[in-house]
Amino acid sequence: MVETSHKTWRSVVEGIGAFLPERVMTNADLEKIVDTTSDWIVQRTGIHERHMAADGETTSVLATKAAHKAMMAAGCTADDIDLVVVATSTPDYTFPATATQVQAALGITRGAAFDLQAVCSGFVYAVSVADKFLTTGASERALVIGAETFSRLLDWNDRTTCVLFGDGAGAIVLGRQQGGGTTEDRGVLTSHLRSDGRHRAKLYVDGGPSSTGTVGHLRMAGREVFRHAVGMVADVMDDAFKATGLTAEQLNWFVPHQANERIIDASADKMGIAREKIIKTVSLHGNTSAASIPLALNAGVSDGRIKPGDLVMIEAMGGGFTWGSAIIRW
Repeated sequence: MVETSHKTWRSVVEGIGAFLPERVMTNADLEKIVDTTSDWIVQRTGIHERHMAADGETTSVLATKAAHKAMMAAGCTADDIDLVVVATSTPDYTFPATATQVQAALGITRGAAFDLQAVCSGFVYAVSVADKFLTTGASERALVIGAETFSRLLDWNDRTTCVLFGDGAGAIVLGRQQGGGTTEDRGVLTSHLRSDGRHRAKLYVDGGPSSTGTVGHLRMAGREVFRHAVGMVADVMDDAFKATGLTAEQLNWFVPHQANERIIDASADKMGIAREKIIKTVSLHGNTSAASIPLALNAGVSDGRIKPGDLVMIEAMGGGFTWGSAIIRW
């Protein structure tokens, strides 16, 4: 049992929830839109289908539904929440923050609400930020949400990107709990965040208020992203193990960003994590960016795989580049 912090307060997961739009787009559906095949998509990504938001189903709508489920699971009310952090790259508006829309929809009137933009790493970043608020006593209970409507950023003529992404939202409620300062504590044990802006051109959206005055479309140099992904996430995963003294063998579950099945498997293999410990939803959800990790966590909790006391590692890499990891005892 290695001491991970001089503080004894921990940010503990009290509840989790998720929401996926009703509409499902299969690979067969995409074959009718762009020059691709289901076999090509599955072979390179592991994706079979993804969910697409309906007209009027904005990011804040998805986020609110996921957050409400998380609050129900936690047994808390709007009066119990004093921090709302929404990780998203697809906000409802340039401003105000999507988090404030969620705050209003849920009837939360205490504390602060803001968005966090780290693309696919957003949920890991948001967990780390909320953890700092809670463990320092700045907040008492936080809603941490990853929510995206990436379908609104896609160029449906670009067969290399439009087949990859989907829409959805996942949320957790984090509360404060006294811990003993060891890795046996429940809660967030460690988190590690990185970024390197020199890689912008490899994964970005070619629009924005200050540049083009338009929303723009997602652009990606897929091979370059793949080439960097495994090494970068392995770096922050290694940092997490070093900071806690924990090992890959001690993990119960590995819940990575769900971008590409080959990247997921390669990352686990590189770190010595048994593949049976990986929770994957990429085949059914596609890449939902900041929503992918909480959606996968929710799947693991819902089907009984992730249990109280389990040691869970989350990790992600996204545009920017950004990347990060965290270890949580559930």
